[in-house]
Amino acid sequence: MKTKTFIIAGICGGIVYWFLGWLGYGIILSDYFPQPNEDTRSLTFLFLGCLSIGFFLSYFYNRWAQIATMSTGARAGAFFGLFFALIDGFFNMAMDASLTTELFTLHIAISIGITAVTGAIVGFINGKMK
Repeated sequence: MKTKTFIIAGICGGIVYWFLGWLGYGIILSDYFPQPNEDTRSLTFLFLGCLSIGFFLSYFYNRWAQIATMSTGARAGAFFGLFFALIDGFFNMAMDASLTTELFTLHIAISIGITAVTGAIVGFINGKMK
């Protein structure tokens, strides 16, 4: 695994994930997903979570799967997005009585889309830096 490729793809993936999450959850679907209280949210931790996903995809793509194209990156990203959303959604359904099946399904759909695009970018960068 090339460390430089891992770092650059991970940072780019994290930035893409953060931007698409802001666009999807914060702008387009803000009526469905209410924004947290300004006192309780931390953009630093939110951004660190996005970077974590970018680095996770970059590590997996570089170390184990050798994914180096946009199409395979998008397919693998969609797969990971599905399971990330299912895990998160099931835990949230167990803890939050106000979460509806509609929101659960919407969260899964947008998570698949965001992670697929992020995976495509990470795969593209991996291919260009080989």
